[in-house]
This record gives sequence, structure tokens and C-alpha cells, in this order.
Amino acid sequence: MAESNEHSRTYIWHDPQPYFERGLQMSGLDYMRAIASGEIPMPPIGATLNYRLTEVDAGRAIFEGEPGEFAYNPIGVVHGGYASTLLDSALGCAVHTTLPAGTGYTTVQINVHLVRPITRETGKVRAEAWVVHSGRQVATAEARLTDAQGKLLAHGTTTCAIFPLART
Repeated sequence: MAESNEHSRTYIWHDPQPYFERGLQMSGLDYMRAIASGEIPMPPIGATLNYRLTEVDAGRAIFEGEPGEFAYNPIGVVHGGYASTLLDSALGCAVHTTLPAGTGYTTVQINVHLVRPITRETGKVRAEAWVVHSGRQVATAEARLTDAQGKLLAHGTTTCAIFPLART
């Protein structure tokens, strides 16, 4: 029998539904600013993967996170899905800043290049995304994921579909 080497992790998140409803009334930029300032809590994925929106402006979003052992894959490094999810969040939120109230988006394509391994020793990482094009039905954006020294860890692009959101 293998020796017990269990770790545990506890985290808290807010029910996102009331904030989604509130967000329908706000421009994408105002909604993202409210999340970055803490006026509106981060969606649950931020608590799950230990990252948050730290800066936002029109066509731009920056997330910071600290991946740890909880995100390791079987070969002892942070799973590529962590970097991909962090980049997807930054890319999508950058697009969201360009949208009027009552408008949503969804990622229809994401392309991620993982160029360096991430471990718990990497420490804080930063995903910075910017919009390349935001049209009536489609938006594209690019992003970079770096460590605290500015070393490139991953980079990616996205295409997002833009559509009106239904009010409930």
C-alpha cells in the first residue's frame, strides 16, 4: 500500500448568477472594471485556479495567478490547461471590454503555444491580452503569459463570436 501523502485545498467563491444579471445592464468595460476593482466578485473559475483580473482597459485585460501543485500533471509540472485557461480568460475579458451592455461572447477558437514549463517555483504569472479586431459578430485577440521576471511562458490567440444576451 502506498504511503499517504495527501494534501488538501479549500477555497470560497460567490454565487455568480446575481452578478451575471447585473452585468447585463453594464457595458463590457464597466463590468470588467467592477470585477477588477472587487465591486463584483471574480467568477468561480478564478477561485478554482487561483487567479484574478488585476487590470482592465478598453480592449485590454490582465490576469495574475499563482499556480501550484494543485494544478500539476503526472510529470510534475503545471498542466498546460492552467496556462490555456488563464490565457482564455484574459483573451475573452479583453474582448468583453469592447462590447455594449446586453452583449456577450464565446470563444470559438483558441490557439495556445506553451513555450516553458510552469512549476510551483515559477510563482506569480501574468496573462496580458489585447484585442486585435472587434466587429459586430466576431472579435480576435492576442495574449502573452509571463513570469514575474517577464520570461515568456506561453502565448495565444482567440476568435470569439459576439451575440446579444437574453435577459432572464
